[in-house]
Amino acid sequence: MTETYTVPEGTWRTRADKLLATALPAHSRVAWQRSFVAGLVRLGGRVIDRSTTLKAGDVVEYEFPAVASSELKAVEIPLDVLFEDKHLLAVNKASGMVVHPGAGTGEDTLVHALLAHCHGSLSGIGGVERPGIVHRLDRETSGVMLVAKTDAAHRGLSTQFSERAVQKEYLALVAGTPVLMSGSVRKPIGRNPQQRHKMAALEEDDESGSGRDAHTDWEVEERFGTLATLMRCTIHTGRTHQIRVHMKALGHIVLGDEVYGWKPNPRLPVPPERVMLHAEHIVVTHPVTKKKLDLRAPLPADFAGLVAQLRKITKSAAKVKTDAATKKRNTKVVPPPYHVHEPRD
Repeated sequence: MTETYTVPEGTWRTRADKLLATALPAHSRVAWQRSFVAGLVRLGGRVIDRSTTLKAGDVVEYEFPAVASSELKAVEIPLDVLFEDKHLLAVNKASGMVVHPGAGTGEDTLVHALLAHCHGSLSGIGGVERPGIVHRLDRETSGVMLVAKTDAAHRGLSTQFSERAVQKEYLALVAGTPVLMSGSVRKPIGRNPQQRHKMAALEEDDESGSGRDAHTDWEVEERFGTLATLMRCTIHTGRTHQIRVHMKALGHIVLGDEVYGWKPNPRLPVPPERVMLHAEHIVVTHPVTKKKLDLRAPLPADFAGLVAQLRKITKSAAKVKTDAATKKRNTKVVPPPYHVHEPRD
């Protein structure tokens, strides 16, 4: 459907793409770009490109090309919904679920589930294979994910993520226990040159130029002797494998993370079957209503079960230590009292 827009009086001469995207924010810059490329923006009946300068009084005719419908199937997969309105939803993604389709994936991704849950009503900014996807979690990572239903919500959320205005906290079970109760890791992260599927923490003075700044704050939630520690990690950047790489740099690899060097510990009778990382908490401003959304995802069964196992092991070890100390006290040899000799005359 063709619509018109009249550039109001008092408007400075401005590029067409910038002026229209600002004046008509219901349509994304990507949508405007598609219109310009398709030749669907006209001035005085003449097709214009995005760099054309518009001035006050110009009447622009425009329309948007039909968005190619996704060939992806909507698949009924249960979702743990934490929040939902007509603009966005937040889900507690299960471990093992891939976020969007790719090479080697099946019809069991989060996108397939979202298409069924939202009946196709998702933001198209991410493209036909990533509708509604604003950010992502690794396949094995569970926890809170935000999904945009409208382009306006997508743009608003994307801006907050890019401006680092979203509070993101993860729970991680790591090997060993740090000396301090809290700290920060500020090491750039770049692709591992020897193993391209892995990332690596680089030094600040690295000259390769491949690292991007990365900042993770951490604090101890619970210690399990010297065996493991439950950590709360707040990330201020969103680099690939950021927490996994920074925890390794700290000397405490995430349990189950074989990619970054975790080895099974015989003290754990039931080792984890995945990387023990959970996106537990997100605080974000609703992109439309401007209200604060404070969202938490409860621990999944496997994560909670491992925490319980660690508590039991720690309690048993403490009892053994206490019993040994008590036995040592009870068997301590007490010297006989000194004889008191009366002084001789």
